[in-house]
Amino acid sequence: MDRRRHQGSMASRHLGMTLVEVLAVVVILGLIAGTLLVGFSGSFGKAKHELAKSGIGIVITQLEKYRLDKGVWPSNDQGLSVLTDGQAKPSDSYYLNAGQLQDPWNRNYLYITPGPDGHPYEVLTYGADGQPNGEAEDADITSVNLRGDRQ
Repeated sequence: MDRRRHQGSMASRHLGMTLVEVLAVVVILGLIAGTLLVGFSGSFGKAKHELAKSGIGIVITQLEKYRLDKGVWPSNDQGLSVLTDGQAKPSDSYYLNAGQLQDPWNRNYLYITPGPDGHPYEVLTYGADGQPNGEAEDADITSVNLRGDRQ
């Protein structure tokens, strides 16, 4: 009988994990999570850049429709607001909702006319940091680079 009781207490000791084992598992899971987070954060930055390029492409399309309708590009004073509520009606071919005039970092796209190098305009965003001339996730995204030599 004592033998069974002794075997039972030995079995129950091996069913649980010690504090050191639990801490080791937590540390390993933390290291794995940290590694994945660093890897995915770079992907999120690249994804936002791609969204910004798409957003600028949409704005360009609507600017070109505006020019076809009005015969002129919007002035710097008018800016991109000519494409949205207050200055454009939803029935206008060039209409955009206000959210489409913001980059993935929730800042308004910038509009400059005339654009550089003989381009009639430029639509741009300054990337994640919101400052000119950044690199990687902070790099500027501009319509001039997206459309090549088209004017």
